[in-house]
This record gives sequence, structure tokens and C-alpha cells, in this order.
Amino acid sequence: MQEIRNIAIIAHVDHGKTTLVDKILHHCQLFSKEHSELILDNNELERERGITIVSKNVSVNYKGFKINIIDTPGHADFGGEVERVLNMADGALVLVDAFEGPMPQTRYVLSKAIALGLKPCVVINKVDKDNCKPDEVHESMFDLMFNLGATEDQLDFPTVYGSAKFGWMSDDYKVQTADVSALLEMVIKHVPTPKIVEGTTQLQVTSIDFSSYIGRIAVGRVARGSVKAGQPVSLVKRDGSIVKSRIKDLFIFEGLGKAKTDEVTCGDICAVTGVEGFEIADTICDFENPEASPGIPIDEPTMSMLFKSNDSPFFGKEGKFVTSRHLRDRLHKEIEKNLALRIEATNSADSFMVFGRGILHLGILVETMRREGYELQLGQPKVIVKMIDGQKCEPIEILAVETTEETAGKVIEAVSKRKGEMITMHAKGDRTHLEFNIPSRGIIGLRTNVLNITQGEAIMSHRFKAYEPWKGDIPSRINGVLIVHETGSSIAYAMDKLQDRGFFFIGTGEDVYQGQVIGEHSRDNDLVVNITKTKKLTNMRASGSDDKVSLAPPHRMTLEEAMEYIDEDELVEVTPLNIRLRKIHLLEHERKKASSMVEMD
Repeated sequence: MQEIRNIAIIAHVDHGKTTLVDKILHHCQLFSKEHSELILDNNELERERGITIVSKNVSVNYKGFKINIIDTPGHADFGGEVERVLNMADGALVLVDAFEGPMPQTRYVLSKAIALGLKPCVVINKVDKDNCKPDEVHESMFDLMFNLGATEDQLDFPTVYGSAKFGWMSDDYKVQTADVSALLEMVIKHVPTPKIVEGTTQLQVTSIDFSSYIGRIAVGRVARGSVKAGQPVSLVKRDGSIVKSRIKDLFIFEGLGKAKTDEVTCGDICAVTGVEGFEIADTICDFENPEASPGIPIDEPTMSMLFKSNDSPFFGKEGKFVTSRHLRDRLHKEIEKNLALRIEATNSADSFMVFGRGILHLGILVETMRREGYELQLGQPKVIVKMIDGQKCEPIEILAVETTEETAGKVIEAVSKRKGEMITMHAKGDRTHLEFNIPSRGIIGLRTNVLNITQGEAIMSHRFKAYEPWKGDIPSRINGVLIVHETGSSIAYAMDKLQDRGFFFIGTGEDVYQGQVIGEHSRDNDLVVNITKTKKLTNMRASGSDDKVSLAPPHRMTLEEAMEYIDEDELVEVTPLNIRLRKIHLLEHERKKASSMVEMD
């Protein structure tokens, strides 16, 4: 029987996980050298943003060993993905940037791997960069693992150095090699063989694949016994209920694809079809004596957001799926595979409260739905507050910012205004590394602010720390907004006259409706403006009276920026072609009535 190694690749965002997996695939001659794109990031959103959102399984053969590789996301918002797929691995390749060293997310994913008892193998990447400090980074990795409570065996970790981008790895960073074989040798030598547990069948579903021909496919690692094609099995649900079923087809991973097989033994990762109604964390086990695997602990969501069906005047113009039933079905479909997500019904039939890990986590879901043809509206993101020992507590995060020396003071000031407390500050080459404890509320809208004050130089990342007592009020958006007075098309003449009142989010000739937010006011109050007003035509002409209108370019918001920008009385309208901001109450007298009711409360 072929020897197996199961490894997960974990790291902070942008430290080169997916690039490294690509180079391993090239080295094992699964692709030609000309194939240069990131093979694993096959989702449209992943390619656009340059991030991994969903973990992927691939398998390579090297010197007679089968190595199952699991590529994981790097963002804290997708921590739910990382947690569950680590259950399939026996070792973890921890990638670290040779200049940046361990970052907040490195700490987070590494703590999960150590808690599961996985053997860490450190890969210090990007040693070809100027100012890199491989030796210092190696020391800091040891310190980090020690602080995280690693065992003696885990602290005795092997290390390789190299550059995933240029496709080489070596035991010594000063000696450049021709390929990544040093890394694969380390995996074979140090990652343990999966434990063979005899007994009845036991396989926990850790991820879900989908095929338009077959339907839903359960993916997991055989924890005990073996699994055979055509075998009658019991499916033990998370709530303890048991459903009798039968396995139809069985697949193992080969390269990027799957190969059909008759039997999969203990320790290997496989895909199963034929079992109906499974969810993540369910167990496929013996027909006669079903025995469930222990559950997968997942960190709780920290943020909530209102999702509701679109009821704006432009409802149904662009989307295919626009009703509340469409929205409900799509959200419930998402929670089947996205464990870190929760959904609760509200008093209204067309609104749902969705709980997630952060703005990016919820933003990716909305962006995916939008591309599928859904129309929906989003409320202001809110953090989840808990009462602990009779005290009001909120989620606190560790925020890491890396910026230039000149702008460090401005960043500290901006974070302090949002109740951030600085923990550490030190120089990293010509840049300054800052770390803060900050309420999750304070991070909403902070990224745009920090990028503005640092001219786009800052690198930000954050991870959940714990629930701590409420830190007090955080000042919300300072400026008011410009609101459309009547439905129509935006006219350049009208917009020109309003330029001194603020800046616009829209351009000329765009359809707008009454109550839509089209710009930011230069003062702290909201202003209703008429941008559909045309110039009155006369039969008189005079030199200089028909000057060409010169408008400043509009500030187009991304979805995440719009979600962070809105206030309590505003919504983001998301359609396949547009992202609009609007007031909850479109008519002015309704807004006045609502604000007076709030004041009375």
C-alpha cells in the first residue's frame, strides 16, 4: 500500500500559500512550465482579489509517497474554513514571510494547528527580498510556538527557506536550489504517517464539493476502518439523528482532479457520493453500529448584519432572484457549507439577521450572491454584544498595522479615537509595526480612513482576541450625506452647482430615485438636493454663459466600503450591476417622523 502524508498549508494572508502549492504541482509534473497562473484560485472572486476564500484539496505523488495537500485561506474572516480542514491533516506547513515574520493571522492558524496536535514544519518564504531577516524570523517562530503552548516534539520543528515565487526551497537560505524538492523531503521525513485505526467505518464530512452532474459530494478523511463503494452506511447528523443510506461512488484525489476507486483505507482523504442530506461535521459510519466523530469546534461569529429583499423603486430591474423566498433559500444553502455563518429570522418575513466573522466574510457572501443574479439590501453591520457575569461585553480584536515612520503618528491617533489601545510599536527596516487592542466596532470603516491618511502605504490585519467589557461610545461618521429630492436622471448642470456642498458617489446621466444617498455633505447634517434640475433654455445667448461644466470624478465605493460607510438609518442596495446607498425611509417627512420618534425614546 502506498504511504500517505496529509498536510495543510497555513499562513498569514499574502505570505505565498497558493503560489507554493502551484510550484509543488509543477515540480511533480502535473502541469507544463508555461502554465503560469495560480491554478488553485479558480474562483472568479479569488482571482480578482488575489486571495484564497475556500480551502482546496490536491494530491501529488513524490518518490512513491502520496501527499495530500490542503490549501487554506489566510484571512481571519475565513477562520472557520481553516479550523475544520485542519482536522484532515497530520502536519502543517507554516509559511512565514522572511521580512514580515509571524503576523496576527499566523498566530491564529498556528494556535489551531498546535491545539490539534499537528506537527508544524516551518517554511520561511520570500528570502530573495531585500532587508529580509530569515534567522530572526526563525527565532520569532520558536518564541511564538512556545507562547502558544507547543509540546517538545512540536517545538523541535524542521525549517526550509526559499522563494515560492521563483520555485526553489533549500535547507540553507544562502544556497539557492533549482526546485522545491527540499520541502517535499521535509514533509516525507517529518510529517507522521496517518494512524491506522481498525474497526467500523468512520468518516467525518469536513467540506462539501459540488458537481452539476452528480450534485453534492461529501469530502472528508477516513478516521477509522475503510470505506467501500456501494457500502450501506449510517449518516449521524450533528443533532444526533441517524439516517440510513448507501454510498454510490467513491473518489480519491489525484492531482487537481478525482479518480474513482472501490475502497479507501484509513488515513486517506476521499470524496463520497450517494449519501443524501449531509452537512459539514456529520459522520458517515457503520450501518449496524453507528458511532459519531467528535464535533468540530468553530469560533463564534462576532458581527451581525440585516439582509432584506430589495424594495427600492428600482426593484427587479437587474436581478433574476429578487423575492424574499429566493433570499431565504440562498442563505440557508450557504450555511450548509459555511460553518462560521448563522442565520436568524426577524419579525419581518422579508428580512434575515446574518451573523459572520467580519466585514470581509459577509462581503464575499454578498458579492457571490450579486454575481449569481440576486438583488438585496443590507443594514449597518453591528458587533454581537454579550452579557458576561452581569456585565455588557463586546468582541475585542488585535489589530496590526505596518506603515511608514512619517505616518505612524497619524495611524495611532486614528486608532485611539476608536478606543484602540497600543500594545507594541517597533521598527521593521524602514517601516513601523504597530499593534493595538481595539473593539471590533472600531475596525468598521477604519481601513479606508487609515489608507487615506497613509496614502495607501499601510498594511492592516486583525484577529479576534476575546470578549471584554464595553469600551464606551465610538464616534460614528462625522459628515452627513446628500440625498436625492426626486426620481430622475442626474444632470451635470445641477451637480455642478452642488460641488461646493460635498462630493458625489455617482456620475452624470445615472438614474436616481427619491431618498437615494448620492454623496457626502461637507457638514455634519444631511442635505436633500435636486440633481435632476435642468437648465432653462432661452432664445438669448451671451458669451461665457454656456461654459462647459467641469465635475470632479465621483468616489465609487466597493461593496465593503459601502457596508462600512452606512449609518443606522441607511441601507446598501446591492444588484448585479449596481451598489447604491439609500435611506431606510425614502420620503423626507417619514425620515423626520422616524428621527423624532428616536429622540423621544
